[in-house]
Amino acid sequence: MKLTSFTDYSLRVLIYLGTDTSRRATISEVAAAFDVSENHLMKVAHFLGQQGWLTNVRGKGGGMELALAPKDIVVGKVVRIAEAGDLPAACFSSEPDSCPIARICRLRGALNDAVNAFYAVLDGYTLEDLVQNRAMLGKALQIQPLTFLR
Repeated sequence: MKLTSFTDYSLRVLIYLGTDTSRRATISEVAAAFDVSENHLMKVAHFLGQQGWLTNVRGKGGGMELALAPKDIVVGKVVRIAEAGDLPAACFSSEPDSCPIARICRLRGALNDAVNAFYAVLDGYTLEDLVQNRAMLGKALQIQPLTFLR
């Protein structure tokens, strides 16, 4: 299953913020660290805030920070919601005539099993699992100050 850029960026923002939970980060910091568009990240930060995973603070001294502990953010849930029901194939469409063999085809069942297995694996991981190597992530992302290294 291929994730959308939106989901990819959502996970990147969470990883960035989970690397050093003692500070807020700005959209421009995260955009520079991953070399991605600030406009895209603004949408992602808004979405993550709406879902309760981020606290977004506007204005001087503002930024974004995790609203939950990394151990409480389940990767599968983030992906599932960020993907917003992205369908693995046309046969998952709600349109009754999207495929001429939909009523007799077994592909839908096989793909449904595969999607469920995909999410079952991701549900076994939290953000804490993804950021256990905080020191290496902090160096790679050039997060300043590296409070977790002191």
